[in-house]
Amino acid sequence: MRFADFPFLRYLPFLLLGIFLGQSYWSPDLLVLSIILSISWLCYMILVFNCEKYVSYFQLSSIAYLSLLVFGALLVQNKKHQTDVSSDILQAESYLAQVTAYDLQKPNSFENLLEVKSFLIGESWTDAQVKILVYHQSDKPLEPGQILLVRKKPEEITSPVNPHEFDYRQYLSRQGIHYRQFLGKDFQVIDSVNSKGLEYFLVHLRHRIGEMLQSKIPDENSAQIALALLLGQKKELDPTIREAYTQAGVMHILAVSGLHVGIIYALFILILKPLKLKKENAKLYLLAVILVIWLYAFLTGLSPSVVRASTMFSLLTLGQMRERRPSIYNILAFSAMLMITMNPDVIYEVGFQLSYLAVLGIVMIQPLILNLWLPRHKVLEYVWQLTSVSLAAQLVTFPLSLYYFHVFPTYFLLGNLLILPLAFLIMQVGVPLMIFGWIPVLGDGLGWVLSWLIWVQNWIAETIRMIPGGKLDRLTMDFSGMIFVWGMLLIIAGWDYGSKRKLTWLATSLVFLLAGFQLYEELQTPSKELIIYQGKKAQLLDFSDSGQTYAWNQGIEPGEISYSVDPNRVQNHLPHTPQSLVAYQHDSGQLEFVGTEFTFHPTNKKLHFTSAPKSIYYWSDGKWVDLVVTDSIAVDSLAYRILF
Repeated sequence: MRFADFPFLRYLPFLLLGIFLGQSYWSPDLLVLSIILSISWLCYMILVFNCEKYVSYFQLSSIAYLSLLVFGALLVQNKKHQTDVSSDILQAESYLAQVTAYDLQKPNSFENLLEVKSFLIGESWTDAQVKILVYHQSDKPLEPGQILLVRKKPEEITSPVNPHEFDYRQYLSRQGIHYRQFLGKDFQVIDSVNSKGLEYFLVHLRHRIGEMLQSKIPDENSAQIALALLLGQKKELDPTIREAYTQAGVMHILAVSGLHVGIIYALFILILKPLKLKKENAKLYLLAVILVIWLYAFLTGLSPSVVRASTMFSLLTLGQMRERRPSIYNILAFSAMLMITMNPDVIYEVGFQLSYLAVLGIVMIQPLILNLWLPRHKVLEYVWQLTSVSLAAQLVTFPLSLYYFHVFPTYFLLGNLLILPLAFLIMQVGVPLMIFGWIPVLGDGLGWVLSWLIWVQNWIAETIRMIPGGKLDRLTMDFSGMIFVWGMLLIIAGWDYGSKRKLTWLATSLVFLLAGFQLYEELQTPSKELIIYQGKKAQLLDFSDSGQTYAWNQGIEPGEISYSVDPNRVQNHLPHTPQSLVAYQHDSGQLEFVGTEFTFHPTNKKLHFTSAPKSIYYWSDGKWVDLVVTDSIAVDSLAYRILF
C-alpha cells in the first residue's frame, strides 16, 4: 500500500493549507489570488499539452499542489469579500427579504431565517445576499418564499464577553449568518408568489413529512425522536430525553448522519439480490439508489456527516456498477474536498470533524480490535463486531469530544449494543412511513409500530441514565493531548506495515513532546490570578492563590454561571463551586477581600489594586489582550484577567 495510490488523500492537505493561509492576516487579497491561480493553471496546461517530454513529474505536481494551495486561500478570501460587502446593510433604512424556513417556536416569539434581496440607503436600492436571524410575534406564521418589507436595520451578533464561553457569533458566521433582529410585528408581507415554488420544494416537503409523522405517531416523546432520527429536526427535543441519549453515548443517532444514510443504502441494496435484475436494469436500479440517497441528504439539510456518507455510498455504488471497489481513503478525501469547496468554514464544524474521525477510526482501528477475539457462535460474532466498531469510533473521537464537550459517557458500549440495533429497526419502519404515511390504514399502522419501537428505545436510554456514574464530566484535553492520542493510535494501526524501529522512535518522541508541553503549561501557571466574569447585570470574581480557588458572586444566577463562567473553570481545571472569598465592607461601600491585593466597589464597579499587578488582560475575539497596568480598572463591560 503506497501513499501515491491515494491521489485525493495527497491533494487534501494542500487544500487545507490553503484554507489556513487564506485566514491568516498576511494572505494576498482576492484579486491577487485569482491572478496567481490563473497563471498556475495556464502553466500547468501548457506543460502538459506542449512540453510533456521535457517536463518531470515533480514539476507538474509542484504546480498542481500550488494551485490547490492558492485555490483554498481563494475560497476563504471570496467568503470574506462577500461578508465585507454585506456589512453595508447596517446603514440600511429598510430592506426586502425572503423567508427561507418555517417558524421555530421560542418562549416569547418565533424564530426564522431571512435572506435579504436588496436594501435601501438614502434613495438607492442595493442588491444583496445577506442572511438575518429574526424573531417575530406575528399572529400568522411565516412560510418559506414569502417576501417581507422591514423598515429598520438589523444588528451584528456580538462576540462572547467571557473566556471560553460558547461563541454563538462564530457558530452562526460559519453558516453565513452575521446579523439578527427582533421584528415583533413591525414588518409587512408584500408577496407570496414564490411560497409554493420549486426553490423551496424540499423545505415544504420536509415540513409536510414532519407534520405527517407527528400526526401518525401517538406518543409525543416518540414523535420528537422520530423527527430527530429521520429528518434531523432536534431543536425541540425535550432536555431530559436529550440528556438520556447523551449519557447512553448514542446522541449521534439523533443527528441524521452517515449511520442513517448507511441504513437506507443497506435497505435498498439488500433487496437488489432477490429482485434478480438483469445487468442493465440493475445499473438503473443502482442509479435510483444514488438519487434516493441524495434526495434524503437534501431533505435532512446536508449536514457534514450526511454529505460525507452520501458521497461515499454514491462512489461505492458507481464502483459496483463498474465492478470496481474504490479506496475508502480516496472517497473520504474526495468528499471532504467537495464540502470544503462549498464552504471552507466547514472544517471547523464539530460534526464534520467527528464524522471523519469516526470513519477513519472504524477503517483503521476496528480490524485490529476485531482480530483480538474470534467468536465461534454467530450471535457472539455479531455482538463482537458491533462492539469493535463502537470501541474503534470512540477511541478516535473521544479526544475531540473531551476538547469540545468535557464529558465522557461511561456506558457508551452498553448504549450502542442495545440502542443501535433498535435504531436500525426504527429506520426500517420510519423510511416506509415517510413514503407511504399518506395511506390511511398503512400509515396509521406504521406510525403505531414506530411509536412503540421508539418508546422502547427511550426506555432503554432512560434506564441507562439512571445507572450511577453514567458520565464523567468536567474532563479536559488540550491540543497537545489530542495529537498524542491520535499519534499513538496511528502507530498502533501501522505497526504491522511500517518499520518498527521508526515507529518506536516516533512513539518516544510523542511522549517527550507531550511531557514538554505539560511542563511548559505548568511553568506558565501563575501563583496568583484574578478572573472577572461579566453577567447580564452583575460580576463574578474567581481568585486563585497557590492552587486554591475562591469566588465572589455579586448576583449572577446559577444558569448564567453554567453558561458564562463554567466553561473557563473547566478549561483551567478550577472547581465547580469554589470556596467563598471573605470580604469586609467599608462605610464607603468598598469591599476589601481578605488575603488578596485588590478591593472592589459594587456601585461604580471599580477594582482597585493595593499592590501593582504584574499584568492585566481583557478578553476579546477569543483571546486575552494586554492592557496597560494601572492602579484601578472599571469592570462593567469586559472580562478581565489580572496576574499578581
